[in-house]
Amino acid sequence: MAIVAKIANPAPLGLFAFGITTILLNFENAGISSGHLLNLVLAHGTFYGGASQFAAGMWEFKCGNTFGASAFTSYGAFWISLAAFL
Repeated sequence: MAIVAKIANPAPLGLFAFGITTILLNFENAGISSGHLLNLVLAHGTFYGGASQFAAGMWEFKCGNTFGASAFTSYGAFWISLAAFL
């Protein structure tokens, strides 16, 4: 009997990373944070919104979900590039 390696559903990680990073950036853009939130936005944009969302996209690819793979990988790359630009 062969053991089949299964991975968990990566969509919650990708969606939560997108939501948290987006709301932090929107707080900064709206001026709610009085300018001290930018470092947190950059850190989340690089690692949580970027790297973990990119990883979630790769895991979606492994699961066979093309839409999830495309969306999470694209948004992960976007957050990494935005954090590098800012």
